[in-house]
Amino acid sequence: MIAGGIVFLLPLLWMLSTSLKPPSQVFVFPPSWIPNPIRLSNYIEGWTILPFTLFLRNTIIITGLNVIGNLLSCSLAAFGFARLRARTSNFLFILCLATIMIPYQVIIIPQFILFKSLNWIDTFKPLIIPAWLGWPFFIFILRQFFMTIPFELDDAARIDGCSSFRIYWNIVLPLSKPALATIAVFAFVGNWNNFMGPLIYLSSQEKFTLALGLRLFQGQFSLQMHLLMAVSMLNVLPLIAIFFFAQRYFVRGITLTGIKD
Repeated sequence: MIAGGIVFLLPLLWMLSTSLKPPSQVFVFPPSWIPNPIRLSNYIEGWTILPFTLFLRNTIIITGLNVIGNLLSCSLAAFGFARLRARTSNFLFILCLATIMIPYQVIIIPQFILFKSLNWIDTFKPLIIPAWLGWPFFIFILRQFFMTIPFELDDAARIDGCSSFRIYWNIVLPLSKPALATIAVFAFVGNWNNFMGPLIYLSSQEKFTLALGLRLFQGQFSLQMHLLMAVSMLNVLPLIAIFFFAQRYFVRGITLTGIKD
């Protein structure tokens, strides 16, 4: 496992090494892993050569609202499928899961036509609002986790006069922190790295995300690999930080999802 971990870390270590090198050492052969001298100024120069602070702000807005939207909408739908008794709940849940089988490439054009008719092109709305309408994979994960919570808690709460929403908010959600953390990590990583969505719906440079900004940087300054790696390293750091911060909940959520007594 250690050997495999080292192999997977090699690209990240190479990116870190290149981001600290002077330009003369980037393309030397044989390659050198340790920069000499170490140039921390690459990070400042690369970040300021394009308005990456603006791109970062746009990415934080889109990613943050997507995470919140996914947590609320998916947990509500999952609560309905897992805890509320209805004749058609299983059928609707299967129908919801069936939408996962539809390739994203199939719905790109219909979605674009829909958002264009709503005058949402070149705005953040197509990248944010769908997250507030639920995501089948996240609904599945949360529904499976909610099923592991004893139903006796619901019955006891209803005897005390709790509504379904209070059971969802005060009982189920506090007991589902591992699963919610898993969804938050997935949603954060997926939207932080999202390239296709912003590429399709955003055309103004002041609305670009970091993914589009990196592609713009690569197109305009492709030979300045040390600066590109520096900016890429800054783009990766939040993903590394969020995973290590939520690692305990993330692993526990994956482990317990689908286990039912």
